[in-house]
Amino acid sequence: MKNKENASLSIIKIICVSMILILISGISVLAVNTNLADVKIDLQNGYELTALTSKQTVAEILEENHIILENTQKTIPELDATVSSGDVIKITDKTYNEVKIAEVSEQGVQTSLDELMQNYAPITEKIVIEQVAIPYETITKNTAGTDSNVENKVLQQGEEGLKEITYKVKYQNDVEIEKTVLSETIVKEPVSKIVQVNKKVVTSRGATTSRTSAVSYGGGKWSYSASDMDLLCAITAQESGSSYTGALAVISCACNRAESAKWRKNGTDPLSQYKAKGQFCYSIDSHWKKRLNGNYASFVKQAVTDALNGKRNHNYLSFRAAGTHSGAYIGGNVYF
Repeated sequence: MKNKENASLSIIKIICVSMILILISGISVLAVNTNLADVKIDLQNGYELTALTSKQTVAEILEENHIILENTQKTIPELDATVSSGDVIKITDKTYNEVKIAEVSEQGVQTSLDELMQNYAPITEKIVIEQVAIPYETITKNTAGTDSNVENKVLQQGEEGLKEITYKVKYQNDVEIEKTVLSETIVKEPVSKIVQVNKKVVTSRGATTSRTSAVSYGGGKWSYSASDMDLLCAITAQESGSSYTGALAVISCACNRAESAKWRKNGTDPLSQYKAKGQFCYSIDSHWKKRLNGNYASFVKQAVTDALNGKRNHNYLSFRAAGTHSGAYIGGNVYF
């Protein structure tokens, strides 16, 4: 009898051990057959979280990791998107990403999300030294009323001077976005050209144009007096006067509008566009007035002159202060 009882206990032990082994094997097989994905989650505060998960959608993964979105937040990709191992889920502010993936501009060119995101690339700075020629003055020696036989004669040939300008240049995606003058050093003074004439002429720098007469630009397309030119430069400097690039971008916008059928109602020249109600600082505030009478950097006048003669650094028609709109960042403003 005792031997039978011992045999029964042994059989029971064997059965229990077998069941345990079968259960462990089943769990192992289940674990092996489960697909686990390694997904990174970028939180808006800058922290990164790595999650090993079997979930498939963004919403499921966030729920599994007890992450709750605020009303002002969204994810990239969207909540119902399916992710796989190695993917990144980015949590960001809705206003930062509320842009169309394919936005057609007025010129019919499509802008991709990648191109828009380039505007948020890191900005690098470099110190650049450039040598710039200084134009010489033409001085006239008037002999009218003396000897009528005196002919026009060059008494002294003019020579250009040379100066070194040190800039701080900012780049984004290897493209110059801002250029600020740090210092200017005269390397060589210009030598004036002296001309003897028998009639009255006007002394000027590098030319013989009277300062009181109208000045033509753009192959005769626009003509401005000296005071109008000063006003153009003052408004340009107020909108973006920290660099040549920024100033050129502002006046380019006004020139683009003057040449656009859409904005022709505001005028067919840049100054008329500047004066249009509610468009530029001219009609919004009076801060530009303090920049009149040449109270702006020399590169601002150079940028305005270049733009009037056909130079542009973009083809956009509108801009806003940086941080208020999506678009191309140039000289402290965003153009679109």
